[in-house]
Amino acid sequence: MDWQNVPTPEEIIDVGKKKFSGYAKWIPAAIFVLFAFAGLRGLIYSIGPDEVGVIQRFGKYSGLSTPGLHAKIPFGVDKVTPIKVEKVFKDEFGFRTVESGVRTRYSARNYEDESLMLTGDLNILDVRWIVQFKIKDPVKLLFSTRRPEDNIHDISEVVMRRFVGDYSVDEVLTTKREEVDDLVQHEIQRILDMYNVGVQIVTVKLLDVNPPEKVKSAFNEVNEAKQEKEKMINQAWEAYNKVIPKAKGTAEKTIREAEGYALDKINRAKGESARFLATLEEYKKAPDITKKRLYLETLVQVLPNAKEKYIIDSQQKSILPLLDINKKGGQ
Repeated sequence: MDWQNVPTPEEIIDVGKKKFSGYAKWIPAAIFVLFAFAGLRGLIYSIGPDEVGVIQRFGKYSGLSTPGLHAKIPFGVDKVTPIKVEKVFKDEFGFRTVESGVRTRYSARNYEDESLMLTGDLNILDVRWIVQFKIKDPVKLLFSTRRPEDNIHDISEVVMRRFVGDYSVDEVLTTKREEVDDLVQHEIQRILDMYNVGVQIVTVKLLDVNPPEKVKSAFNEVNEAKQEKEKMINQAWEAYNKVIPKAKGTAEKTIREAEGYALDKINRAKGESARFLATLEEYKKAPDITKKRLYLETLVQVLPNAKEKYIIDSQQKSILPLLDINKKGGQ
């Protein structure tokens, strides 16, 4: 290389000035076009059908913009922030969804720092749940609090821990899950309204409640023992329900039969006494007639049951001649 023919920096600069001196007159025009393009681009903006635009002028809230195309003052004077007010957002606790679909993929990271909770009976549970919410006031969302998504997450975690701590482990696992969901949802909404976050809680749902992996085997053994206990209690109640109602029914039947027998005897005795008194009154009025009537009534009752009838003279001294002793074979 011939180092003597290499141009100096000053010579390079002079050559550049000569080449670009012809384009210098177009620089202001190019700058104007760029500013005009930027202004036109910042003049028109669009708001989606499920959005509301929050307009700020010099950083101060100016108004709301409805869905559609609109114009604003460019060059940073007006700023419009689109807020999705119809979309339902979801916050996850104890897990994170990487990809949703037919085969949902979850993050492999451990989130036990937010899912491990202490119940009211001093047991530890791994609680995983979701909070779904919508934006009901975009102005409060942007200007009342900083990082509203962090506020929602932190408040939800604190409230869930508080209510899980009010219930026993069995209640959280089985019978009281829906009650916990409802109480947590109302309490989160109350706190968010107090801080003017501008969010409406749609759903709070416990998805998966389990003991931690390290104690799951022991916990399962305890549950199996409790289930066996419940099974034995239920079997005992089943036997009780079979025997006791039957015994009560038999006792009730016996009592009712005794009461009926007693009532029948009392009524018969009352009837007999009333009949005797009536007969006595008739006897007092006409003794002979009453005696004959009683005699005849007795014969009417007795004679139909008699197999053989013997009519003898009242003056007869003995009835043996009238009886055929050998009639029945002398047995």
